[in-house]
Amino acid sequence: MAESMKGWKRSHRCTELSPADVGSEVTVMGWVQKQRNKGGIIFVDLRDRSGILQIIFEESDCGAENFAKAEKMRSEYVIAVVGKVEKRSGAVNENLKTGEIEIRAKETRILSESDTPPFPVETDSRTKEEIRLKYRYLDLRRPDLQQKMMLRSKIVSEMRSFMASQGFLEIETPILCKSTPEGARDYLVPSRVHPGNFYALPQSPQLYKQLLMCSGYDRYFQIAKCFRDEDLRADRQPEFTQADMELSFVDVDDVIEVNEKLIQHVCREAIGLEVSLPLPRMTWKEAMERFGSDKPDTRFAMELVNVSDTVKDCGFGVFTSALENGGSVRGLNVKGQAAMPRKKIDALVDFTKGYGAKGLAYLSIQEDGSYKSSFSKFMTPEELDALVSAMQGEKGDLLLFAADKNTIVYSVLGALRVELGKQLGLIDESKFNFLWIVEFPLLEWSDEENRFMAMHHPFTMPMEEDWQYIDSDPGRVRAKAYDIVLNGVELGGGSVRIHQNDIQEKMFEVLGFTKEKAWEQFGFLLNAFKYGVPPHAGLAYGLDRFVMLLVGTDNIREVIAFPKIKDASCLMTQAPGTVDDKQLEELHIAVTEVEKREEE
Repeated sequence: MAESMKGWKRSHRCTELSPADVGSEVTVMGWVQKQRNKGGIIFVDLRDRSGILQIIFEESDCGAENFAKAEKMRSEYVIAVVGKVEKRSGAVNENLKTGEIEIRAKETRILSESDTPPFPVETDSRTKEEIRLKYRYLDLRRPDLQQKMMLRSKIVSEMRSFMASQGFLEIETPILCKSTPEGARDYLVPSRVHPGNFYALPQSPQLYKQLLMCSGYDRYFQIAKCFRDEDLRADRQPEFTQADMELSFVDVDDVIEVNEKLIQHVCREAIGLEVSLPLPRMTWKEAMERFGSDKPDTRFAMELVNVSDTVKDCGFGVFTSALENGGSVRGLNVKGQAAMPRKKIDALVDFTKGYGAKGLAYLSIQEDGSYKSSFSKFMTPEELDALVSAMQGEKGDLLLFAADKNTIVYSVLGALRVELGKQLGLIDESKFNFLWIVEFPLLEWSDEENRFMAMHHPFTMPMEEDWQYIDSDPGRVRAKAYDIVLNGVELGGGSVRIHQNDIQEKMFEVLGFTKEKAWEQFGFLLNAFKYGVPPHAGLAYGLDRFVMLLVGTDNIREVIAFPKIKDASCLMTQAPGTVDDKQLEELHIAVTEVEKREEE
């Protein structure tokens, strides 16, 4: 039967004790990691969030009753122990922070018993993630996961401390908002009081923080919960956390400067990483041309090479037709991989099809200087030599080419570059390469919508020198937008905001809004702009991604206490679920059953 604490108070966490405490009487509490009964002596490894401490039970010290309790202890029992700190009687355990000491128990209480857990609570668990997420409360006891969660807490604490030191005010913005569907899909919340009307959960605090700038709170900061109803990936969740900020009377360089200092501070204080400032910057155009990505991983080389001019008059129709249709031909030089088996090359072709490629052309330079190629019969020896030269190809190199619209070529080769970097071990995992991407296009064309869309959001300020092209050549207009990238992952992004009503209304017009529709959706913002708006800019970090990279994992679920899986459901609570008919009736909602199609 479980006992109460009966006035006992914990004096230390497990690893707060050290050889300096030898001789002290202490009270420790936690979970039993394991129990080893050696006959007249019982060893118990006690675990709490700080680590593990060895407890020794001998009947001559603790008495028959307490010894009997120790015999009963099993993994995940919750216990309290009063005892004396001693130097280890056996060999020192170099793998434990408390490896030089142990507690000789005088008295113990079993505060809670435990069934046999469905998997061992241990570091680097090999249990399937689905099972661990079903029993997340047990999974969260794992020491390695607890270290990640504690580091997350440290990162957030250091962010708050730094932002306060820089004059930022932490202000909460609403969770129940107006739906403004320009971007990802909203999560909707029905209103009982206003039948047929809905709130939306915020995709970001964007409009509210701009209104705070209108209100004179010139430096705002918030650790904000955000929600987006979109398909999940390894680094996405339907609900996520932003470290969000907005500043008044600033331009691009001001925002970058304060964020570089924030990054430097957090990395130093949280993980002991020294970040040199200023961080490098690269324009969006350069990033796409060199790496095929607006979030390039610069920890390894292998950059894209534009060979369009070299092959424009060749006999290979795949290349020339791409150019005739306004596209390009670009390649990657995979150094030293000429002997890559055809089966592996075919696997790379299949990989690129997931990014829109119709195929992948290849040419390997043999050690004798000859070529093996999927397209050599369509080109003269001179054309092949010119292509190899343009790619700076050498004996032993494998050259891979994509030919299509620029957007597809960038997507294909950008993804292929990273995949090859992983497969060939080219990435230095010890590096933390921060990079600013600046001068994004203001707009991007959507074939699906048949109109221009905002690349970031409709409140982004265009670069002054480009605004003249907004009617004649909208795709040419660059934005005062910036992303911060770490090791090929977008950590956050922001922009200088539009603060003039005429530019904001023109932006809505370009995006296909009628004046009436713009005022219907964003009238509260446009109205605020009538009453004196300071120039302002901001940035938001995906906090979960930032923590994920700093702790050295590639799975965002490892740094979120209670994450969802890919279909946005929770395996532990079984959310989302059905609700009572009475609740639906109060909300004036009728649910139509949809017959699920059998998956092939």
